[in-house]
Amino acid sequence: MKLSEQSVAVIGSGFGGLSVACYLADAGADVHVVEKNEALGGRASRLEAEGFRFDMGPSWYLMPDVFERFFDDFGRSPDEYYGTERLDPHYRIFFKDGDRVDVSPDIETTKETFEEYEPGAGEALERYLEKSELNYEVGMEHFVYEDRPRFRDWADLDVLRNARGLSLIGSMQDHVEEYFEHPKLQQIMQYTLVFLGGSPNNTPALYNLMSHVDFNLGVYYPEGGLGGVVDGIVELGEELGVSYHTDQPVEAIEGRAGGFKLEARDTFLPDLVVSDADYAHTELDLLPPEKRQYSEEYWESRTYAPSAFLLYLGVEGDLEPLAHHTLVLPTDWEGHFSQIFGEPEWPDDPAYYLCVPSETDDEVAPEGHSNLFALVPVAPGLEDTPEIRERYRALVLSDIAENTGVDLRDRIVFEERFTIDDFAERYNSTRGSALGLAHTLDQTAVFRPPHRSTAVDGLYFTGSYTTPGIGVPMCLISGQLTAEAVVADHE
Repeated sequence: MKLSEQSVAVIGSGFGGLSVACYLADAGADVHVVEKNEALGGRASRLEAEGFRFDMGPSWYLMPDVFERFFDDFGRSPDEYYGTERLDPHYRIFFKDGDRVDVSPDIETTKETFEEYEPGAGEALERYLEKSELNYEVGMEHFVYEDRPRFRDWADLDVLRNARGLSLIGSMQDHVEEYFEHPKLQQIMQYTLVFLGGSPNNTPALYNLMSHVDFNLGVYYPEGGLGGVVDGIVELGEELGVSYHTDQPVEAIEGRAGGFKLEARDTFLPDLVVSDADYAHTELDLLPPEKRQYSEEYWESRTYAPSAFLLYLGVEGDLEPLAHHTLVLPTDWEGHFSQIFGEPEWPDDPAYYLCVPSETDDEVAPEGHSNLFALVPVAPGLEDTPEIRERYRALVLSDIAENTGVDLRDRIVFEERFTIDDFAERYNSTRGSALGLAHTLDQTAVFRPPHRSTAVDGLYFTGSYTTPGIGVPMCLISGQLTAEAVVADHE
């Protein structure tokens, strides 16, 4: 790709913004990343206090092949910037009836675990993962790494040929039920939907490809956490010539003769603009009405991925028996999803995630202490008051003690809370969603907002609202797809 003699401002430094900046700089553009907050990384920023270091947002390093391909596009490899360690177990699950399950890197061990719950489930897991691997390999190469923004892009022989045999029809719930009857096994196969911002009944069956990611490709911890990955990509960007500007909240995108004007603490006058900021915020708050693609009614009608109630905790002592990644799941989680997507309210019997990076990394907590954050998916847009936060904190800490045997309440030496209003304030996130648009049946692929603005020439979008969607690897790929669109329009 070549894009000489063009200046580009990238608004926002999430993984989509960092990725597109690298690709455009490599193509010859003069690239400036303009970040609202004090540090780079968007939702993947860090919280550091009193000797503790937390990844504030994403904490799972999945799909290592995507990171390898990203760095290889620039003649590099991830291990030039950070190391990785495969986790064992990948994660631990505490069911609220007392069962505990470890998902192991050894697939034979996991098959034995499945067999204990349901005769024949080990073989069913093998068949499920074969389908998942097919969906992953074909889906990634022909549908994820290739942008198909128009309906006619899907109506050609190449698409039809490669789509043959993929799980394209129906929901994840329908698909998983074909292989497993036991509800706990269904939950294990579906927990990744939390990372897609969907539920078993509204997420397409195609996303069974996530099980190949989970069971076959593995779960890793990058040196320095996800913040270390941000540092590595920023370092790569600097090598390619990207300039970074923090503490620069953009107030408006204005057109000018031959380019744009960004109103921020400093004024930027780029030829082209790529927004990695929240898509709805960009359109409704940064652009005048005549330059928007969508109305307020459109954004109000969308299904948004959950927000989250987060507790960042520094704790005295160790946190046995929690693993690096731990899930706590009610035996019937339909109620939890109903309270997110059906009749939104704060979940009274929540499913949640606990991350204990101090199990793997000695540098994230002072000696004799542990680092933990608890994440409860909650509906976006809920009322969020100090009284609600205090009440919900008590509920979560009590639930952890009851269902994992780890009572944190008298051991907390550092605490920070972060939830719906904080996502809206820090990230300009619509309704305080933690992730963006959910991957529902009608918000996948061509149904997601486009990389190119259809209303303003020279304005582009990247990140989780666009294809291929939610998640750190998907946002890296989104940056590549957006860069390809920019280059195709301006080379």
